[in-house]
Amino acid sequence: MLYVHIPYCHHKCSYCGFYSVAGHRDTQDYVDALCCELKIRRTDKPLKTIYFGGGTPSLLPVRQLEQIILTIRDNYNLSQLEEVTLEANPENLTPQYLDEIARFGLFNRLSVGVQSFVDVELKMLNRVHSRQQASDAIRSAANAGFTNVSIDLIMGLPLPYRVGLQNSLTVLDELLPLGVIRHLSCYELTVEQGTILDRQLQMGRLIMPNDEIVVSDYEVLREWCKTRGFEQYEVSNYCQPGWRSRHNSRYWNRTPYIGAGAAAHSFEGLSRRWNVSDIERYIAGAKVGDIPYEEEILSAADAYNEYVMTALRTIEGIDKAMVPEEYRSVLSKSIQFALKEGLVEETHTHYRPTTEGLLKADGIAARLFV
Repeated sequence: MLYVHIPYCHHKCSYCGFYSVAGHRDTQDYVDALCCELKIRRTDKPLKTIYFGGGTPSLLPVRQLEQIILTIRDNYNLSQLEEVTLEANPENLTPQYLDEIARFGLFNRLSVGVQSFVDVELKMLNRVHSRQQASDAIRSAANAGFTNVSIDLIMGLPLPYRVGLQNSLTVLDELLPLGVIRHLSCYELTVEQGTILDRQLQMGRLIMPNDEIVVSDYEVLREWCKTRGFEQYEVSNYCQPGWRSRHNSRYWNRTPYIGAGAAAHSFEGLSRRWNVSDIERYIAGAKVGDIPYEEEILSAADAYNEYVMTALRTIEGIDKAMVPEEYRSVLSKSIQFALKEGLVEETHTHYRPTTEGLLKADGIAARLFV
């Protein structure tokens, strides 16, 4: 697995707590530094998935995307490559741009950050695109030959601008006949400290919805997916059969991966590392062949807790065979509350969250930590 981080955006969305830099600027120095890191961290082990995330990767000029792709092709084994995803915003997905990136012959999946198909909600979220631009982008992707498109939506939006998830799903219905929307990621809006959204809430300009409204959105989403042939495979992710995100699925089962770019994280099984969240320092380090990063060695308890947390977010749940032997009896005892409350079901091989359990996955996991 390889994750490539592009930390640039047109501007910051009101809810975003990820590391990114807003505004138009020269990105060539960063791309050069990124390619330097990709060379330093080259490996002969075959890559199965690549994910360009951000930020907004589709903000890069095509020639810079091509530079990164050529560097990957020259330094990594792509003989077993299954999936290459490009995160993109609708306003960037013009017919010309889509045709150009299709010619690379590498990207076979687009993850489009729509967030809402309702203009008043988009404005509240500080998104650049409109409902029409989002719809046009998906149609253009289909025309350019992309057959695997994932749509990002957000539920539980704040009042008074919240219109409701059903309205976005109705527009999505109009696009399904294109036959390219295979995947839907729908996340509950969370308030990150220090974001624009956080300040607006503190000032009383916005009000977060109560739990009943959020649960209602969730139920609307589940029913929509059920009747359209989308299966839920993780708390926030749904897909047509056979179209799971292969890259993200490997995060959830703790597959090691390389993360390249400023603020990118990497996982090596027993340790995690993360590059400096500072573009200038990242570029300076790359110029001397020494990318600044921090690292932590995971204890057995850390690894166990991480596995429990990610596994309970998936419909497969916790595979008992994946739990270290020294924690199996601990888990067997601590999970009894979830079994009694109908939040988890036990089979011979797994502890699987129920429908209600998926809604409360993080809370359940917290009570299982050691």
